[in-house]
Amino acid sequence: MRTTRTARIQRVYMAIIGVAAACAVAAGFFAAWATQTSSAAPTVAPSNTGEPAVTGTTRVGQVLRTTRGTWTGTDPIVYAFRWFRCNGQGAPDASDCQRISNAADNTYVLRQADAGFRIRSQVVASNPDGSARATSNPTNVVISSRPTNLTDPTISGAASVGSTLHANHGDWAGEQPITFAYVWLRCNASGGDCGEIPGADDTDYQVRDADAGHSIRVRVTARNDRGTTSEVSGARVVTGGGTPPPSSGGIDVGNLQAAGDRLVVAQVQFSPNPVTSSTATITVRVKVTARGNRPVSGARVFMRGTPRVVQGQTQVT
Repeated sequence: MRTTRTARIQRVYMAIIGVAAACAVAAGFFAAWATQTSSAAPTVAPSNTGEPAVTGTTRVGQVLRTTRGTWTGTDPIVYAFRWFRCNGQGAPDASDCQRISNAADNTYVLRQADAGFRIRSQVVASNPDGSARATSNPTNVVISSRPTNLTDPTISGAASVGSTLHANHGDWAGEQPITFAYVWLRCNASGGDCGEIPGADDTDYQVRDADAGHSIRVRVTARNDRGTTSEVSGARVVTGGGTPPPSSGGIDVGNLQAAGDRLVVAQVQFSPNPVTSSTATITVRVKVTARGNRPVSGARVFMRGTPRVVQGQTQVT
């Protein structure tokens, strides 16, 4: 009996020890799990540590490529790409640049619309914890095969009657060689309603009396083997000149203004008068006036008809 009872006590004791050991193992497991959980690194949103860079030839039709730059943050990180067209250097984040439509890859083929602009890439990095953007530096100015104007033509010199103006064609890009042609324009005082000045097609233009009160602009046409492009300069208002000649003096026909001067045939004289022969030479003197009956020199008058005598005076019918 005693032996049996002792065996039972031993079995109970061993069971208690087993349960205690199991509890100790479980406690150790949960303690290790808790320690592991508390020491795990927190997840982090993407952060840029090196900006993207664009490579390639900045010419219409060529391919640009951008790196995505370098980033930190919890993986996995996914990347998206944007491209921008900038006028000049632009803001560091391209906020003042124009985003290019249908450009969402790490490569971009330059278009004609890009000519004269700089290009920037922008990379957007995202993970479950957030997103961030990084923008490349701008490229060089994109050039086209045909001439592309980079800076507008300008006019130098005093814009006064009798002075000489000089046309500066501005800066152009494109396949070389590029040649330039010039046409001078006479506009209204505000620079609009322009018309070409006949014969004024050189780099220099001498301001005329007829330009007084108007403004002058020059149109520059750049040409190469790929095509032509034209740009017009700003307007220069002409001062001086336009002073009416003395009442006893004449006006040169070159100083007349198309929008303001009216020619009048004030007098016609025939010699001989009356005309008595149909074969003899007849001399006709015509007086043309403008601006308050001032005589105009250099005007051409065309007459048609047959001279006839009416009460002692010769007329043309």
